[in-house]
Amino acid sequence: MKPFFRNLGKAIIIVVVIGFLLPQGYRMPVDKAPMNSYEQNSYWYYPWGKSITHKGVDIFAKKGTKVCAATSGIVLFQGEINRGGKVVLVLGPKWRLHYYAHLESIHTKTCAMVSRQTEIGRVGNTGNAKGKPPHLHYAILTLFPYIWRIDNSVQGWKKMFYLNPIEFLNSTY
Repeated sequence: MKPFFRNLGKAIIIVVVIGFLLPQGYRMPVDKAPMNSYEQNSYWYYPWGKSITHKGVDIFAKKGTKVCAATSGIVLFQGEINRGGKVVLVLGPKWRLHYYAHLESIHTKTCAMVSRQTEIGRVGNTGNAKGKPPHLHYAILTLFPYIWRIDNSVQGWKKMFYLNPIEFLNSTY
């Protein structure tokens, strides 16, 4: 069997295992962050700068505070982008994408398997958060659109691709 097909087969098995078999338990990604470190009404807040609507939650903490994966999964991307600065994207259970942005530093690699105990970076203010208080922007996206979530809000059609991370974070307390 050619190496490409052998690796492709392994990749498909990993994706299936992540989607169906990994438990979906969550943890607060910012180490020791209390419930009052994030605004309860900040998800889908409008107006929100160039992104128009805030599609996640900002968890404020001291610069350099440890950030762990909120759930188990595989790192699909780690690097730097304009708005998010230093970011990590993890594919977790139920094929949900967990997006961690504005990190001061990244402590994981692409294709790494992570658990809720795995440190993936440190809180910062990179990207469009430069000059603002250090925080982690955390968002959860779904690969399979939840059409029933569409509403008449600004960018409401995009809601079918996002889940409210505050609901998941509140469940960890």
